[in-house]
Amino acid sequence: MEIMENGYSRDDSHPTAPFNDGGENSVLSSNFLLDTVGEIVLTQNSDGLSWQLVESLDDEKDESSCLGLRFVKRGTETKFSDVYAVEFLGWGLVHGPVFRARGCILGHSAQMYRFAVHAVQRSKTLPSLWNPSIYTFGHNNLEICKTWVNQISASLDMESNRPKNLLVFVHPRSGKGNGLGIWEALAPIFSRAKVKTKVIVTQRAGHARDVMTSITNRELSFYDGVVAVGGDGFFNEILNGLLLSRHKAPYPPDPGDSIHPVEKELNATIHNAAETILEPSDHNDHSPLLTGADHNRPQALNCGQDPEFSFPNKQFRIGIIPAGSTDAIAICTTGARDPLTSALQIVLGKRVNLDVAQIVRWKMTPASISEPCVRYAASFAGYGFYGDVITESEKYRWMGPKRYDYAGTKVFLQHRSYEAELNYLEVESEKENSSLEEESPDIATKAFHCLPTKSDRVSCRANCDVCNTKGVDALVGPSSPLPNSKDSRWLRSKGRFISVGAAVISCRNEKAPDGLVSDAHLSDGFMHLILIKDCPRPLYLWHLIQLTRRGGNPLDFEFVEHHKTPAFTFTSFGKEGVWNVDGELFLAHRLSAQVFRGLVSLFAGGPEA
Repeated sequence: MEIMENGYSRDDSHPTAPFNDGGENSVLSSNFLLDTVGEIVLTQNSDGLSWQLVESLDDEKDESSCLGLRFVKRGTETKFSDVYAVEFLGWGLVHGPVFRARGCILGHSAQMYRFAVHAVQRSKTLPSLWNPSIYTFGHNNLEICKTWVNQISASLDMESNRPKNLLVFVHPRSGKGNGLGIWEALAPIFSRAKVKTKVIVTQRAGHARDVMTSITNRELSFYDGVVAVGGDGFFNEILNGLLLSRHKAPYPPDPGDSIHPVEKELNATIHNAAETILEPSDHNDHSPLLTGADHNRPQALNCGQDPEFSFPNKQFRIGIIPAGSTDAIAICTTGARDPLTSALQIVLGKRVNLDVAQIVRWKMTPASISEPCVRYAASFAGYGFYGDVITESEKYRWMGPKRYDYAGTKVFLQHRSYEAELNYLEVESEKENSSLEEESPDIATKAFHCLPTKSDRVSCRANCDVCNTKGVDALVGPSSPLPNSKDSRWLRSKGRFISVGAAVISCRNEKAPDGLVSDAHLSDGFMHLILIKDCPRPLYLWHLIQLTRRGGNPLDFEFVEHHKTPAFTFTSFGKEGVWNVDGELFLAHRLSAQVFRGLVSLFAGGPEA
């Protein structure tokens, strides 16, 4: 192998001009100088690029030596699914390999035409953490470089899931107030990937929701998706602005319509309504619960929806770049609380389906007129302790994210409990050792002195088998039928509760590494209803401590009820009814909820580990 004056090697066994070797998958193959690596043979096939170091002509072995060092021929490949950009850099310096021998640095550089391939690389220690990789190739022939750039660009254009136009909302004061700085640091990635972005920096609370509500469906269809740069509450704001006027679905049942199976005195009308709820219907593609409900209710109507835009929508996706205080949604859907990882998954067009809970408030207070008000939740809705914490934290916004720790400690010391009744739909195939119907509904006075036990749990991961399963009878959602009355029944839990929580996803975060429910899935059509019954403060503290431990057992206590359900209803027996819905306050004395399986799609790939 001869080193030419310009530093580029000449090897007659590997032509420098692009050629097609006639193989089924091979498209191009040429010699290049790869920055800091050396002379390589670059080959493009149908699904990506690969390259190998050029062997020395004077040594037919795979190994050679220079000044006592040994160099081994090695190859590298990258798939087009991991490449987000290619750009021509023009004339410039390309560095050859750098070797260190006996205190000396050996190497060479060359001026030549260059192009760069931008790809992603997964961390070896943290697979869910993604980093950008730049490969710079050099050649002394301009046309060869341009041919490769054009060919790679054409291959990237065939990646049909990549977004081209995005609507981006930036919350400048979310988290520690660095939302705008995070977006400015990531914007070049979108520009390099040729993704056009319309950026709206919000000026007030509710700004993003108002924009999403007012934008016409025709305007919205111009975009491939919407991106939230902020926290879970900001994501919820955009989600509700998107769905409230566009998602057509009847309501879940009013708590007054949810009938306990052993109730002796039933109003005939209510009884018939309950039977209607539990019977499947061929004409109901969206609601898992109310096939016989009144479709003329305000939110059940498709409010002015254009025919070309509806939910679920396979093309339109939502992205979230974490910049909040908790960022549970980003962690659960990407595996990392890392803005760069989220940005790379967005430009690569990754997709994961996400369950969404429709929550309906029927009454704000006991004296209120029954008037339904709808909210959507993608991660969590909580009452009692969770509602008290969000209420208390609003008083200390000046503290930033630390306000949640302070408010949580203050509420814990108060140790309040609330009397309430919940009815939840139990699906037989998902029954988890439930014997609630055989117990007294009021078990708050029972003594609880137990230690948690370890249980086997299957967590949601990228390409999850549970989320990708179709046609499972237990699952409900936009296109799945409700299990018939033989496979499901309404059960009741009544008493005093420290907290009531409904987790749509695991809600993993930095303070709860396994989340509230470690085996909750992103798209299985279920919520995890977690009822913390009144118990001594030390036991409740032990439950909270278990939440903070990786591999902990926060649900394995006798004072904790855990039900996997597609729907539930709630009625408070007190004056207050404060809920925390994805980090936002929601006042509700009487409430019901149902899950829609995979209602929205996110720009994410699921956690790798």
